[in-house]
Amino acid sequence: MNQELMIRLFKSIEGSPSDDIVKIAERIIEEESKNGHTKIAARLKDILHKNIHTYTAFQGNLKSILPKGVTIPTDKRYNIPLAVHIDREKLRHEMVLPDLVEDKIKRIEKEYVARERLKKLGLKPKQKILLYGTPGCGKSMTAERIAWNIGLPFLKVRFEAIISSYLGESASNLKKLFEALRQVPCVLLLDEFDFIAKARSKGQDVGEMHRIVNILLNLLEDYDAPGILVATTNFEGIIDFALFRRFDEIIEMPKPSKVEIIKLLQQSLSAINKEKDINWNSLGLKLKGFSAALVVKVAEDAAKISVVQGKKSLEQNHILQSITENTIFNKRK
Repeated sequence: MNQELMIRLFKSIEGSPSDDIVKIAERIIEEESKNGHTKIAARLKDILHKNIHTYTAFQGNLKSILPKGVTIPTDKRYNIPLAVHIDREKLRHEMVLPDLVEDKIKRIEKEYVARERLKKLGLKPKQKILLYGTPGCGKSMTAERIAWNIGLPFLKVRFEAIISSYLGESASNLKKLFEALRQVPCVLLLDEFDFIAKARSKGQDVGEMHRIVNILLNLLEDYDAPGILVATTNFEGIIDFALFRRFDEIIEMPKPSKVEIIKLLQQSLSAINKEKDINWNSLGLKLKGFSAALVVKVAEDAAKISVVQGKKSLEQNHILQSITENTIFNKRK
């Protein structure tokens, strides 16, 4: 096998030392070593050991957040976990949002905190949230921020593990995951939800994907876990309308306004010395139409330009240069 292909293959292998796929990988390494290919054998061994360590650490983290006897299910073929836990210290939670969106997110957080008081009155907090908008506008980050603010573990569904080429397994994977998390207080993120939730009326994927959408309808309808489910999509129009109706709250995540762009720039550059004559208003106008993520990238690139040039302070021309360099990314959105 081509060495580059072998390296790519080994980078995708996850599991514990007792898993069949790991044992097969170890046999491949042994064969390569016997054949005199010591360099590639050493490289593959290093990749495999790092992946085993990462997987083992991941499982350890899960045990610390899950109730006794509860485990994250894995896909049947390759033993890959159907969801991944992201440590609290890695959660992104400092955001600049439009006031209307900020108020809606805060209300979701406050309702969850007040869930016991609501329960006494026969009321339930919003638990199923759909966020939609163009890439880079903070959909996934909002889910992380909710988990951070209400103190829940954050789990992200791994659709690459959920979706199987074998008939019936994808739907089974979905059901296994939802059933496992039925008793687990967490924020569960279904990122890029449109991957499996395309509208049935589109006339495509009418076989297995059609069945998955139907299963998803039932799972969302019956969802009553003690946490919050957040789904995100870049494409509001292709989501099956029946799925839309299963959510308690649907929020559009727009691109930032001029005021928000300026806040993002200043927040991203807060640790950098800046010249006093920077015209933030003009920069905000130039960045109109950029996503929040791209505004942050512009700021970080400008800071790096300043450092590389040996400047003591960030200048407006550094930001302007960064805007010019990043305009191509904005055009691709």
